[in-house]
Amino acid sequence: MYPEDLKYSETHEWVEVENGTAKIGITFYAQEKLGDIVFVELPQVGDEFSREDVFGVVESVKAVSDLYMPVDGRVISVNEQLEETPEVLNSDPYNEGWIIEIEIKDPKQLQELKDAKEYEESLDTE
Repeated sequence: MYPEDLKYSETHEWVEVENGTAKIGITFYAQEKLGDIVFVELPQVGDEFSREDVFGVVESVKAVSDLYMPVDGRVISVNEQLEETPEVLNSDPYNEGWIIEIEIKDPKQLQELKDAKEYEESLDTE
């Protein structure tokens, strides 16, 4: 349920790292808690964020939830498909449902994220 090649934040974002860039999305747990997602507010390419900054918003039939940046970075790509079909976050949160891609500013911050096992264990306490 939680891919082992990803890193996870306390705020339920996942991070897929490749050659100094990272794709970021929300976890299966996050989309399940939100319910049917109806709208995603995306940042602009070129926007810069620090770790824990709000970089977007996900709106579902049940709630509105902020998206938090897991590491410092600059947005290099956004998943524009989400503007037309935000429900992809529910149906495929780890592949088609990626939200943004960033250039990582401080790779050392990745060490502070959880691996799949640690993340899954943390869900037991929620």
